[in-house]
Amino acid sequence: MARDIIARYFDAFNAGDTDTMLALVSDDVQHFVNQGEVRKGRAAFAEFCSHMGVSYREELRDMVIFTNADGTRAAAEFTVHGEYLQTDPGLPHAQGQRYVLPAGSFFTLSEGRITRITTYYNLQEWIRQVSG
Repeated sequence: MARDIIARYFDAFNAGDTDTMLALVSDDVQHFVNQGEVRKGRAAFAEFCSHMGVSYREELRDMVIFTNADGTRAAAEFTVHGEYLQTDPGLPHAQGQRYVLPAGSFFTLSEGRITRITTYYNLQEWIRQVSG
């Protein structure tokens, strides 16, 4: 079940289907982003998704999903293929630059919902790619 939830989450991400992503997270989801503050709650996660949809176009490929035996924890490793569409404050100027980065996400699940998302990638490598 956990593997299916995570697969649906990433399928929705790749399809730009924020509504499905939001349906898969708990009301009190904690979203830990790379190099940023934790976002708490579905509303904060929705705001993040909206911002990402404007600033970036990304597709996650080469997905491998891992789960523990009781389905309460999961992880995924993937490659981000993206395009930087609109300048994010504090980051380099966006001009449609393309980038490819290895990344990973870690999840906690409870009662059929994702309660924690933690994502990691190399921010300095992303900056190097979009600044070149």
